[in-house]
Amino acid sequence: MKPEIIQELIKIVGEENLYTTLEDLYCYTYDASFLKADLKDLAGVAVYPGTVEEISMILTLANREKIPVVPRGAGTNVSGGSVSIGDCIVLVLKRMNKILEIDKKNLIAVVEPGVITGQFQREVEQLGLFYPPDPASLAVSTMGGNVAECAGGPRGVKYGVTRDYILGLEVVLPTGEIMTTGGRTIKNVTGYDMTKLFTGSEGTLCVITKIIVKLIPLPEAKSTMMAVFSEMEQASETVSEIIAGGLVPCSLELLDNIYIKNIEEYAKVGLPVEAGAVLLIEVDGDSEILSKQIGKVEEICRRLGAVQIRVATTKEEAEDLWLARRSAFASVSRVKPTIIGEDATVPRSQIPVAVRRIQEIAAKYNIIIAILGHAGDGNLHATILTDEMDREEAARVEKAIDEIFVLTVELGGSLSGEHGIGRAKSKFITLQTGKIGLEIQRKIKHALDPNNILNPGVMFGA
Repeated sequence: MKPEIIQELIKIVGEENLYTTLEDLYCYTYDASFLKADLKDLAGVAVYPGTVEEISMILTLANREKIPVVPRGAGTNVSGGSVSIGDCIVLVLKRMNKILEIDKKNLIAVVEPGVITGQFQREVEQLGLFYPPDPASLAVSTMGGNVAECAGGPRGVKYGVTRDYILGLEVVLPTGEIMTTGGRTIKNVTGYDMTKLFTGSEGTLCVITKIIVKLIPLPEAKSTMMAVFSEMEQASETVSEIIAGGLVPCSLELLDNIYIKNIEEYAKVGLPVEAGAVLLIEVDGDSEILSKQIGKVEEICRRLGAVQIRVATTKEEAEDLWLARRSAFASVSRVKPTIIGEDATVPRSQIPVAVRRIQEIAAKYNIIIAILGHAGDGNLHATILTDEMDREEAARVEKAIDEIFVLTVELGGSLSGEHGIGRAKSKFITLQTGKIGLEIQRKIKHALDPNNILNPGVMFGA
C-alpha cells in the first residue's frame, strides 16, 4: 500500500492502532471458515478505529482511492466473509467494545460492535433481562459480527435470530457518510426498513458502529434433557413430531453418531457413544408448567423410539449437556485437517428427508459428513471432514457440496440459515435468489457502494 495512504491512516487512528508487518497481516488471511487467502491476498494494512468518526474518515479515504475495505470483528466468520484480499484495508472493530446503555424501563440496550456476545448476555441477565441469540461462538464473537451475519443459534427455534432483536443501527456507508436507522421503539414503519437490510448484509453495504437491541424478560426457569436414539431417522422424525404436536422448545439440537463419539472423546460429558443420534432439548418459561412441557416432549421421544432419556436435575448437569453441543466443531477437528461446516436450512417437516439424502451423498462420494443441527428450526450443519491437500478427495467434496445445496433448494430450503453466503457460497446464490433476485441485490450494492470497496467478492462473487 502506498506510504502516503499509511500516513493518512496513522493520522486518523494513531500509529499504535495500525499494523503493516507480514506477521501481523498474515492473521487476517483466514477466519473460522475453510477458506485461506494466498499471500497475494495479504492486506496492505490493518487498522483498529476507536470511534465512528475515525471509521467515517477511513471509508472516505478508501472510497476516494478505491481501496477495498474488509470489516472484521473477532474472525469467527465461517463463510469466508472476513478474509483479506490483496492490498486491502482490514478494518477491525474490536476496540469499540462498550455496552453504552441498558434501559430496563423500555427493554432495550445500546452497544458498540466490538462487545462480546456472551459478555453482553451475562450483563443483561444479571438485571433479569434476556438477549436470546446464542451463536456457538458467543464466548468470543462480537455483536457487530452477529448483526452483519444475522447469526442464529440453538435458541432460534423459539426466539428467532439476531434480526428479530435489532431495533436500530448507526452505520457508516462505503462513501463515508454516517447514517442511523430504526430507533428505540418497537413499532417503526417510517420509510424502507434499512435496519433489516443492513442486518445480514455481511459487511457489503456498511460498517456497523452502534446497535440498539430489544431485550425480553429472563425466563423464570428452564429444563434440559437428552433423548438417545438407535437410529438417526428416529431422531429426525421426532423433531418433526415435537413441532407438529404444538410444542416449541427453547432449543432442539440434533447430533449424529460421528459427533457423539468425538464429543465424548474430547469433552468427557457422558454421551452414549453407541447411539445413532441424540436430541438435546431445552424448554423454558413459567416454572409451574415446565414439568408438563418436558413430560409431553418425553412422551413423544419414547413413542418415536428413544432408548434412553436423561433429564438434567441440576444446573451443572444441564451445563454439561450444553458443553457437549458447544464442543461439537472442536471435537471433530481431530478427525481430518479440514472442516467445511455448511448450514443449509430446510422446512422442519423435511428434516428426515434431508438427513437421509445427505447421508446418501456422503456414501456416494465416499466422504465423511457428520450431521448436527438446530433441528427445531430446520437448520442442519452438514459438516464435511476432509483434507484439502488431497486433491482427488477435494474434487469429490466439491461435487457433494453442489448436490447438498441443490437438494436444500429442492426441499424448499435456504442456502444459509445463520452463517451467511460470504465468499464460500457466492457461486450458489442464484439457486435460491434466481437471476432477477441477484440482479436487484447487486443494484442495491452499487447504489450504496458505487466503487465496490466494501467487502468486494462477498455474496455476489467477483
